[in-house]
Amino acid sequence: MSSYPFREFIAGAEHKSGNPTIELKDFAAHVVERFGVHRIEPWSAHFPSTDPKYLEQLRAAVEKTRAAVVDIAVDGEDSPYAVDPAERERAIAFSQRWIDVAVAIGSPSVRTNIPPAGDLKPTVKRLGESLRPVAEYASAKNVVVHLENDNPVSEDPFFLAQVIDRVNSPWLRALPDFGNSLSAHSDNEDYAYRGVDALFARAYGICHVKNEEVNHQEQTVRVDLARTFGILKRHGYKGYCSIEYDAPGDPYQATAELIKKTIGYLT
Repeated sequence: MSSYPFREFIAGAEHKSGNPTIELKDFAAHVVERFGVHRIEPWSAHFPSTDPKYLEQLRAAVEKTRAAVVDIAVDGEDSPYAVDPAERERAIAFSQRWIDVAVAIGSPSVRTNIPPAGDLKPTVKRLGESLRPVAEYASAKNVVVHLENDNPVSEDPFFLAQVIDRVNSPWLRALPDFGNSLSAHSDNEDYAYRGVDALFARAYGICHVKNEEVNHQEQTVRVDLARTFGILKRHGYKGYCSIEYDAPGDPYQATAELIKKTIGYLT
């Protein structure tokens, strides 16, 4: 269960006034109680602190409810393919710091984002050069790093596939998101589903399950779950399916329905 769909309920910048407030350290217990799910994927923006004392408290709270963190969705601001070497170094260091956070709370993986570098076109070579030391650091810590098809500029699925192949490390893998590419390419569904297929060919530990998403034109784009789970099964994927409902409306009811559908497609 991703914490992202519940951002208006979790303490932080996106908490909506009037909603109950859930502290991140209590999110695992909340998910177990409401959905019977014992694995969580917290978003980096929901961490009130990354100091060792807080991380120890978070890990203890998660373990107390017999749950576990299986991935951290990490969002930074510096681009690892920027022209400025200093910005690239900051991006590398940022990913490495969150790998340390993953170790501290017992997460086997992180998803690091690839922020755009202004109007600069991303290049496989420069991004690969920045991600190689991240993958090497991750391997030493026994943590897998995932790349997600999120923004359509620097995280296009086919571009990410090329980057992963260039780095050629078992510690750098793909995180296929069911809806992001479809939302960005709603006028070309075949491109989106082929992109998801390319990422599942390189996936290992986690994917994001969505059944719909609202694109930049405020249109609701619906995911063909049967087709997408068919891609997942064709590649023999054995990792986690993180439920990440990302559309307007009550995330609780929609998440419960999406869990039910997911179990149905997986069984």
